[in-house]
Amino acid sequence: MHPAIQNKKNQFKKVVIMFFSAASSTFGQTPEMDMTAYIDNAAILFFLLVLVIFVVLFLNLDKKGNEWGVAFKTAFRKLSNKLIDAAPVAKEEDILLDHDYDGIRELNNNLPPWWKYLFYATIIFAVVYLLDYHIIGSGKLQEAEYLEEVKLAELEKANMFGGKIVDENTARILTEASDLLAGQTTFNKLCSACHGTKGEGMVGPNLTDDYWIHGGGIKNVFLTIKNGVLEKGMISWKSQLTPAQMEEVGSYILSLRGTNPSNAKPPQGNLWSEKPDSLNVQ
Repeated sequence: MHPAIQNKKNQFKKVVIMFFSAASSTFGQTPEMDMTAYIDNAAILFFLLVLVIFVVLFLNLDKKGNEWGVAFKTAFRKLSNKLIDAAPVAKEEDILLDHDYDGIRELNNNLPPWWKYLFYATIIFAVVYLLDYHIIGSGKLQEAEYLEEVKLAELEKANMFGGKIVDENTARILTEASDLLAGQTTFNKLCSACHGTKGEGMVGPNLTDDYWIHGGGIKNVFLTIKNGVLEKGMISWKSQLTPAQMEEVGSYILSLRGTNPSNAKPPQGNLWSEKPDSLNVQ
């Protein structure tokens, strides 16, 4: 076999292998793909096919007297003329408009067919999208996808905490000695500088009485630790403490009630009555 012909065959084989590799990766999706995903993959495969054809032809353009190159140039020229549909320069006088803007005149060319075909394709895509997402409902809108992701995140979060999600709505007073000791350790390390080592209050309020500025009870104490009170200089601890640690600290703080340290700061805020624990609505 002539070396030039063998070279062409080798080039063609490489391109075919590349095409099928791309096609297999494109369609190697999960069986849960919706109709839009199949349409997207079909479009990608079509453009890959066109790309392969162009690559095969371009590989042979640089050789003089090559029949593939001549055929490609001819075909490409015909396709280009059909897609652009512009009048030749020699015939521009025939399509000149009568309007004259400061010596500038316009040509009455038709809209390029490639542009019209693309516009028609967008209309078809819009109809398919409308049917798929808003009428049939087989596709998921962004809001539905977002809610699904939130549910998955909540499940993952629950698994992280052994099935228990701790926040201001689910926080409970811990009574185990180990939990209170852990809360005391965190309190002495992070909170005692403002509230005192016994919770008597210094820069921050007294934590041993029944008066609370932002509501008493574990839920409100947890929320205050979590979000802080920036206008009064208390930072948010949610970036430094886990929800479990905030529950431990809150439980330890509530265990200080009634200890009446000798140097306690005067009461601040409102009297928190003995009622079912709830978030402060003030």
